Amino acid sequence: MSELDKQFTQASQDAQNLSQRPDNDTMLKLYSLYKQGSEGDVRGEKPGFFDFIGVAKYEAWEKLKGMSPDEAKQEYIDLVSNLKDS
Repeated sequence: MSELDKQFTQASQDAQNLSQRPDNDTMLKLYSLYKQGSEGDVRGEKPGFFDFIGVAKYEAWEKLKGMSPDEAKQEYIDLVSNLKDS
């Protein structure tokens, strides 16, 4: 496991234990960066119109299409680090 992967795993654990819940926009950013870092570009069908949360998550992840998984992992690590320090 690379150093980046270790930091990414640690950041995902740290994100679960933040002292306060981030706002919805930040939560979507965390979600999309995590998915891009762990799975790559968005796949599958876009959720139905009435699945508001599913659509928001899908669209946030879709915006990162083309970003390398390593770049997404680093941005995720940096964002979690900033949230921990706040």
